[in-house]
Amino acid sequence: MHVAELWRYPVKSMAGEPIEHIQVGPLGFAGDRQVLVVGRDGHAITSRTHHQLLGLKGTLGADHKAYISGYPWDSPEALSLVRQTLGLEVGLIYYEGVKRFDVLPLLVATDGAITAFGHDGRRLRPNIVVGGVEGLAERAWPGKSLRIGNTLIGVQDLRARCVMTTFDPDTLDQDIGVLKGIVRRFGGKLALNCYVIEGGEIHVDDRVEVVDDPGGSRIASGN
Repeated sequence: MHVAELWRYPVKSMAGEPIEHIQVGPLGFAGDRQVLVVGRDGHAITSRTHHQLLGLKGTLGADHKAYISGYPWDSPEALSLVRQTLGLEVGLIYYEGVKRFDVLPLLVATDGAITAFGHDGRRLRPNIVVGGVEGLAERAWPGKSLRIGNTLIGVQDLRARCVMTTFDPDTLDQDIGVLKGIVRRFGGKLALNCYVIEGGEIHVDDRVEVVDDPGGSRIASGN
């Protein structure tokens, strides 16, 4: 097995970017989901309730700053674009805390499960896609760990999927049948909630090995 794809999402709930390598720390990928869209109450606004966010693209520049569809996240242009897209008086904040994750810092999917899913894997919003996996083998991984290069990633459980999977990543057209299919065929769960046991660096094409979980602290978070 090997790392087939790596994805980073510099702005939570916006489209992410494919990358070739990444530094992994206790809270997952460097630069991942560190800019949030917030409402007047200070709570994060996500594409679960405002799917239009998926039409904006988050990237990380050479200056290590997050960009929103080409604009620095803290620029008036970026804020205006987000407000225009949502039709709301929202704000943008930089936040490094654990609560920026819906469940755990990393989401791992496999090519076998994506093939069984039958739709664009971007709908699952993985950080890591493991290639060379037969069928739904990932469903036997909870409680084990993944050794990737010099990193060790713990697998907690399967991810319960939400309405975000129903939106086409390119057109934003909605097909509610996608989520119904996940419920019917996979018990509503697809891909894996993961946490970091040993940080390091991961590259596309790195070997992936499933090992027994040697322990390590899980970093839970809020929605």
